[in-house]
Amino acid sequence: MSNAYDIIVIGAGPGGYVTAIRAAQLGFKTAIVEKKHLGGICLNWGCIPTKALLRSAEVYHHMEHAKDFGLSAEKIGFDMDAVVKRSRGVSKQLATGVGFLLKKNKVDVIWGSARLTAPGKMTVTAADDAPKGALGGGDYSAKHVVVATGARPRVLPGLEPDGKQVWTYFEAMVPKELPKKLLVVGSGAIGIEFASFYRTMGAEVTVVEVLPQILPVEDAEISAHARKRLEKAGLKIHTDTKVAKLDKGKDSVTATLEFKDGKSDKITVDKVISAVGVVGNIEKLGLEDLGVKTDRGCVVTDGLGRTNVKGLYAIGDVAGPPMLAHKAEHEGVICVEGIKGLDVHPMDKLKIPGCTYCNPQIASVGLTEAKAKEAGYKVRVGRFPFIGNGKAIALGEPDGLVKTVFDDATGQLLGAHMVGAEVTELIQGFVVAMNLETTEEELIHAVFPHPTLSEMMHESVLDAYGRVIHT
Repeated sequence: MSNAYDIIVIGAGPGGYVTAIRAAQLGFKTAIVEKKHLGGICLNWGCIPTKALLRSAEVYHHMEHAKDFGLSAEKIGFDMDAVVKRSRGVSKQLATGVGFLLKKNKVDVIWGSARLTAPGKMTVTAADDAPKGALGGGDYSAKHVVVATGARPRVLPGLEPDGKQVWTYFEAMVPKELPKKLLVVGSGAIGIEFASFYRTMGAEVTVVEVLPQILPVEDAEISAHARKRLEKAGLKIHTDTKVAKLDKGKDSVTATLEFKDGKSDKITVDKVISAVGVVGNIEKLGLEDLGVKTDRGCVVTDGLGRTNVKGLYAIGDVAGPPMLAHKAEHEGVICVEGIKGLDVHPMDKLKIPGCTYCNPQIASVGLTEAKAKEAGYKVRVGRFPFIGNGKAIALGEPDGLVKTVFDDATGQLLGAHMVGAEVTELIQGFVVAMNLETTEEELIHAVFPHPTLSEMMHESVLDAYGRVIHT
């Protein structure tokens, strides 16, 4: 078999494998290089297994509150090994599915680590645990190379993970037992999801965030609502706070916290989860030798994934924020469609939704109210609380908020922000609306089914224009 291809994708995470499949669909002879996991971090150690853990926590929470629904449940408990085993099983099933999809689309999988030696040329060092008979080490070439190597946990001085007492998301996903006391450093989506999971399962959890609000990229009003709910559930949250030092004992870690007012305190926990963000995997790829432009640990690209080196592209986490699987997938598709010469639209990052799957869920798209005002818009803001929705009350989920932000001059939907039950499923309605350049008029005239949570989306729009019905 020839080692020459039209397109080679480096990295088989969500962005990489979707890119490779779409390239094959477009008629390109395609290969993908992967050193360890089909499906990448997201499928094996991120998005998917965490949702399986959070689902177990959600079911456990409902069992604990069975009486609220007129039900009874006795001797409620959990087996952490079984919870983790289910999570790993879900990941394994999907990783197997990715392999099937690549084979179905006639994408060659090259097992190993790639290093670019010249534009369109690379040397692959074979993976030690490559499947028997699989393609592996050797020299390969392609007219187009797409780098989709993803990201890894960011490491801060003094917070270096050791896999035992200081965890990254890798260790946090496969605990052998539930820690009694846990410190989570960082309150982005990863940190808050793990904090929510461990608190629901019974751990005493403290979250420390150096910025003024948790979930820093979210609308301030939504973040404040989420914080109130999380604290009501028992989370201890410190914002404007820095973890200055970790002192490890035999079976514990003592963290020194420094507050904005200059005061400090110490807390002792069993485990620490470092969730201070991620950095792109740009090392050992030969990018510097080719003169590829990078910025703050990521490859610089245009709206179609093109780098400053002809024939070389980058998509997904390695190409910069937002570092989300669905952004990577879409970015990969438009990249190869651009290579094909199709009429494609460059990536518009303002229309990429973000979701956090804690309890309560948080979801958003577009500009926050503050960012819209900073951009010079005169805004109309609509709000609708879950307590005004019949379906939310029937579900036993009366706490939450849907918020919409419109341009007062044109009626353009600038952003939508939600906190509460199932909002990660609802947000796509607003994503579609923004992509269609919908104004308030179309949204007001749309008929939403009853009884559903989605009715709150309608009511939020109505509220922005003084026409709300149910509050």
